[in-house]
Amino acid sequence: MAVKASSADNRTRSTVSLCIVIGMCCFFYILGAWQKSGFGKGDSIALEITKRTDCTILPNLSFDTHLAKQARPRDLVLPAKKFKPCPDRYTDYTPCQDQNRAMKFPRENMNYRERHCPPQKEKLHCLIPPPKGYVAPFPWPKSRDYVPFANCPYKSLTVEKAIQNWVQFEGNVFRFPGGGTQFPQGADKYIDQLASVVPIANGTVRTALDTGCGVASWGAYLLKRNVLAMSFAPRDSHEAQVQFALERGVPAVIGVLGTIKLPYPSRAFDMAHCSRCLIPWGANGGIYMMEVDRVLRPGGYWVLSGPPINWKVNYKGWQRTKKDLEAEQNKIEEIADLLCWEKVKEIGEMAIWRKRLNTESCPSRQDESSVQMCDSTNADDVWYKKMKPCVTPIPDVNDPSEVAGGAIKPFPSRLNAVPPRIANGLIPGVSSQAYQKDIKMWKKHVKAYSSVNKYLLTGRYRNIMDMNAGFGGFAAAIESPKSWVMNVVPTISKMSTLGAIYERGLIGIYHDWCEAFSTYPRTYDLIHASGLFTLYKNKCNMEDILLEMDRVLRPEGAVIMRDDVDILTKVNRLALGMKWNTRLVDHEDGPMVREKVLYAVKQYWVGGNQTAAAAA
Repeated sequence: MAVKASSADNRTRSTVSLCIVIGMCCFFYILGAWQKSGFGKGDSIALEITKRTDCTILPNLSFDTHLAKQARPRDLVLPAKKFKPCPDRYTDYTPCQDQNRAMKFPRENMNYRERHCPPQKEKLHCLIPPPKGYVAPFPWPKSRDYVPFANCPYKSLTVEKAIQNWVQFEGNVFRFPGGGTQFPQGADKYIDQLASVVPIANGTVRTALDTGCGVASWGAYLLKRNVLAMSFAPRDSHEAQVQFALERGVPAVIGVLGTIKLPYPSRAFDMAHCSRCLIPWGANGGIYMMEVDRVLRPGGYWVLSGPPINWKVNYKGWQRTKKDLEAEQNKIEEIADLLCWEKVKEIGEMAIWRKRLNTESCPSRQDESSVQMCDSTNADDVWYKKMKPCVTPIPDVNDPSEVAGGAIKPFPSRLNAVPPRIANGLIPGVSSQAYQKDIKMWKKHVKAYSSVNKYLLTGRYRNIMDMNAGFGGFAAAIESPKSWVMNVVPTISKMSTLGAIYERGLIGIYHDWCEAFSTYPRTYDLIHASGLFTLYKNKCNMEDILLEMDRVLRPEGAVIMRDDVDILTKVNRLALGMKWNTRLVDHEDGPMVREKVLYAVKQYWVGGNQTAAAAA
């Protein structure tokens, strides 16, 4: 009996062993087939990188300043190549607004001040050096009033605009009293006067366009009233206007009203403003006012202060003849009538017009033969498109009281409300449900980001750029008076979403990342890029895009990139050669998701005699 029992036990153990072997064979067969299919290949790479760098706790990636950092261990991932610093003369290099290249183009209609980018063979493949002595900007709101001299060492405006209170040099800083050519007593008092007519306090006016902005004091003081102004000025004899604005923590880009359309969608801004901006509004058949009309939403306001407004009183101080000024104002009034703008009020040297809500409420527009309408089917197709002396059509309405294109809620309600462009089906393939899903997704992403970069939501990063903004979900999820986001919609995107971004009460711009952005070096504290390198795969060089990111990023600025693991692995190797510290992290849903997140911090280094040491 004992022998029989032992024999039965052996048969049982053999059966169990056989089942285990068969089960393991099946498991490894399925695993091998899955990895061979290519689906699991990227994840195995990411898993290995995660193991080697201990991505979960990120022990070696510090978001602190260089003064608080300790020495870090040697990188485990070797860079693809090491980029050298450019010569110090390029410290403020703006590739598409290079002064030497600009002089080769016609001066007529400011063509030479527009974007003229270098061909591929002339692009720099080195790192733009910060100036010697560069320091982190002051935190907001102190940065509104003070800028370190070392960061922007140009004193010309302190002399040229001394009596107008633009900027003053004090010790080792520039001080910005908040003055301007038209508001020497300060931007606050000027805005108080404006707010007596324009509904700024109740959130109706949220987005504004400042043409010829100077050092952007108008936009700087609108921020405390919860108004975001997109300011622009050319790179001209007034050196560093836009650079000063961005150092102050105020949204601005290098730009000009010249021959091409502004890089903004139609019906975008709640208000547009010109304070002695020297734009010839009545010239060229009113083409510049027509471009403002295109970007101004129905019911929006246009503010013009300075010549020729109230010329009868001010002509002597402007050193122009009565006849000249009268003719200029008459021409502006004539074009405003043609555009169906209603003149709301004239206060001193300030005049305010309002764009009509729709064409039904515009008596002069009933006779279409008197107005040259633009024939473009897409008013948002503006990248390098020439301006024409024609009026951009607005959507039809069923009732004279209806807002063309749809009414927008006051801010902050409009931030997460469904934008009219989506609600009305003007963005193909995007439903209200898909939009709400996008909001939830970005809140989830930002929660994961802030668990890694503890400074993300603290105000440490004032100037933020989203290089592939989509519907502005990232910007909406981090929205705060402590920071602002430049939402960039690439011109090659499948959907034109920038109009919806503006309807949310956010700001942004169209751009092609195969070219340099219209800004100075070191003007952004944090850069976010989701799916950007996949979008530009086989379109232009990854290295060029990364070098441009490095150009616009401040020393010790941060980068957050989301993309496919294979792409981010390549990005990571290039970034390490650019003096960036990096860490690759799994998607918040786990290591099996191919999309990963690459965090980076730009090292602190400067040009001058420290360049050689930094490059070592």
